[in-house]
Amino acid sequence: MPHDRRPVKTAAGDGHNVSMVTITGISSMATRQLLAELSQASQARLGLAVAVDSVGGVDAARRVQAGEAFDIVVLASDAIERLEAEGHLRLRSRVDLVRSGVAVAVPAGAPKPALATQDDVRRAVLAARSIGVSTGPSGVQLQRLFERWGIVEQIRDRLVQAAPGVPVGTLVARGEVALGFQQLSELIHVAGIDIVGPLPPAIQIDTVFSAAVGVRSAHPEDAAACIAFMASPDAADAKRRQGMEPA
Repeated sequence: MPHDRRPVKTAAGDGHNVSMVTITGISSMATRQLLAELSQASQARLGLAVAVDSVGGVDAARRVQAGEAFDIVVLASDAIERLEAEGHLRLRSRVDLVRSGVAVAVPAGAPKPALATQDDVRRAVLAARSIGVSTGPSGVQLQRLFERWGIVEQIRDRLVQAAPGVPVGTLVARGEVALGFQQLSELIHVAGIDIVGPLPPAIQIDTVFSAAVGVRSAHPEDAAACIAFMASPDAADAKRRQGMEPA
């Protein structure tokens, strides 16, 4: 995605055009709605236009590794750490933004299983005709949980892993999955599903999403200022609206 300067009207609305820096970014789908909201706020607060491409987390990391230039990269913290170690992100530019937990969804109108305890969730998984998980960090952790429970062989033929960039909630809404697990931020905007609730604390899977400045950024100082705003207390309400908590 090229860096550019886009003409925008002045705040006074006098019709004159000014040159505004556009900060480009890439993120996983989990933070798509949040970054869309914070991007608008960044333009109002910092005078920076922000254009973020939200894709599957694996694809996002690959594009950064392939040398595609982005001012900011927002991914799960472990992915950010790897990209920094590989030299794709500016050292010491990483900032933790949000903490995101996993919720459970069923097709709209379907019976809602109990989720109060770990045993409740295990029973719900064993009873479901199909179980949906993501390719992201939460999906990896859920499969480890199923292994710990010793039920992998029992559910193997019913386990559906969504393709990268495809929300598990979409599969639930289509009726392709009876019980879907994904981060709440990715479920709350999906039509055709009912969110049963979060995983109980004993097995909740929290993912921290972090932001960092790309080494090929054309506007590293502006990118750092944008990240600082996104991590500030002023962004906390937006994070909660999108089903997340400040990190």
